[in-house]
Parts: sequence; C-alpha cells; structure tokens
Amino acid sequence: MDCTSCKRGVLKPSYIEGQFRAHTCSHCKGDWILIEDFIAWRERNPGYEFAENATLTLDASETKKAMLCPQSGVIMSKFRISAAHDHRVDYSAAVGGIWLDHGEWELLKAEGLATSVGGVVTEQWQHKVREQSAKQSFTDLYVSKFGEEDYQKVKALREWILSHPQKADLRAFLLAEDPYSAEK
Repeated sequence: MDCTSCKRGVLKPSYIEGQFRAHTCSHCKGDWILIEDFIAWRERNPGYEFAENATLTLDASETKKAMLCPQSGVIMSKFRISAAHDHRVDYSAAVGGIWLDHGEWELLKAEGLATSVGGVVTEQWQHKVREQSAKQSFTDLYVSKFGEEDYQKVKALREWILSHPQKADLRAFLLAEDPYSAEK
C-alpha cells in the first residue's frame, strides 16, 4: 500500500512496540492500524499496559488535509485525541482503520489512551472531548475577564453557595440592589 499521508512512502508491515500489527510508512513513519488487529491483540493481552513515554515532545506531526483510506480510497474522518491537544487521528469507517501521524502514538501513550486507541473514534469519546473543550474555553474567558486570582476566589465562592443549604437566600441577597431595603 502507498502512504496516503506523505504520498512518497510505502506502508510496510510492522509491529507497534513489538506488540500488535500495523503498517508503517517508509518515509514519514506514520502508522496504519486496523482496529480489529488491535482488539484481537488486546483480547490476548488484557493486562498489558504501555509504558508512558517520559521524553514526549509535542512535535507530533499532524496532517491538516483530508486523507484517503489507504485500503478503500474513501475520505477518512478526523477525531480529536483529547481536549488538551489539537491533534486528530484519521479514521476509515469503511475498513475500521486508524492513521497515526508520526509522533501521535507517543501522544496517545502520554494521554493514557494507548490501550484503548479504538475508543477515541467513538461518539461517546468525542462528546467528552467537546465538553472538556467547552469547559476550558469558558475557563479561559473568565480568567481573561477577572484575572486568575479573582477567578479562583469567585469560583470558590460559587462552590460554597451551591453547597449551602440556604443557597436561594444567599443568591437573593447577592443579587439585590440593596439587600437591606424592603423596597424593590
């Protein structure tokens, strides 16, 4: 198979970390993994844990353009790995294959996702990533508006109010123009 990413290399049979089958590009070093191969390996090795790569640098390359499945030729979908990184893996639903750009395997290991690589392409996983991204966006917005110190204070105050048995009265007190007046 020809490499769908760099279009210069050939996908040669290999093993990721000597454990499960893949095809690695002779030029860009990206990896093509069939999820069924990974799942079969996982079933035979249920307790295996990949060592986290302590020397991870975020030079993992990523293809920005749409890629074609090296087996079927259909356009692959991109799935975010985590909310903490913009990296996406390319997935071919036609054959159940995942393309990992060079360095993305190390990123999966660093994120603790190497043993469940197939889970990244599920709707549940992507929903979780979107929720985490939205929460981080709001956090960034509040920090930029209030400053880090004031954000932490108001966040602690909010948690205290929400856990207080008289939270409705506390909110009314805080939102009243003059909480000491009987007039509206």
